[in-house]
Amino acid sequence: MYSEDLKFSLWADFIEREYLDNEFKALIAKKIINGATSNPAIFKNAILNSDAYLHQLKSLEGMSAKEKYEAVAIYDIQKAADILRPLFERGDDGYVSIEVDPYLCDDATATIAEGKRLFERIARENVMIKVPATEAGYEAMQALSAEGIPLNATLIFKKEQAIRCAEAFKKGGEKYGKSVDTVISIFVSRVDRALDAFLVEHNIAPALTGIYNSSAIYTAIEEMQVPGCRALFASTGVKDDSLPPYYYVEKLLAYNSVNTAPIDTIKAFDADAKKEKALPIEQNIINEHFDKLKEVGIDLDAVLQKQIDDGLEAFKEAFKEILEAL
Repeated sequence: MYSEDLKFSLWADFIEREYLDNEFKALIAKKIINGATSNPAIFKNAILNSDAYLHQLKSLEGMSAKEKYEAVAIYDIQKAADILRPLFERGDDGYVSIEVDPYLCDDATATIAEGKRLFERIARENVMIKVPATEAGYEAMQALSAEGIPLNATLIFKKEQAIRCAEAFKKGGEKYGKSVDTVISIFVSRVDRALDAFLVEHNIAPALTGIYNSSAIYTAIEEMQVPGCRALFASTGVKDDSLPPYYYVEKLLAYNSVNTAPIDTIKAFDADAKKEKALPIEQNIINEHFDKLKEVGIDLDAVLQKQIDDGLEAFKEAFKEILEAL
């Protein structure tokens, strides 16, 4: 873990073959990261922009586009899992995540089947199957965790989503008969990017809504005390140059949590940020900020729902672009 005292883990939100062979290993050796995550957008950028994949892709000629994608992605996930295996064996996370086909987000049966197939095909214990937090996703989370498959519930913007994920993991773990490692990925910076320009115009402090929303969700997850389940803060890269690059890692430092961030964000946090617990934030402070949003006409629930919808579409679009290119 990055911090044993806080039981806080830092995972790299990046996968690319040459990086896995070089910098990834160095960051692990320095005890800066102890896990990794991926998503369709990350794989799109890696596969379409790196020469490291050309040789393997040439050997896959004749396969369908999705078969090619899976072969390439699984190779990278297996490589990352093998590098992380020593951490996993000593109980220091050591997980890497891979997401199911985002086009299955409203089909529980297909998501369950794909989750099982990917986990079996990758054949590594320290792999988390990533499932979007949709109605179908909750059903899939319960079914997959009931088989002992580690899971990463993704695209969480609302407390209600997080509670549904935790409930699914609790029921699944009870059926499995023992604790299953799971994380609930709370998306942070996208909320601020959607609102901050408007908030500045109305003299309301920017770069706080995502933090406060995430803190409230973190508290809800912790209160449920589901065995093996932790909050994970995602979308923690900074797009606003007025903020330090490590802003969303430093401001969300919390006991029993994970933060997955871009490599440059991780390096900046390790070098320059304060390493003090920042969460939970008092509920009255959160409520005061949310009340200000209401006063200027912001429907936060609608904003969060749009982020969920846009996030799903972005994952689908990235997946579509990979398949079209392959």
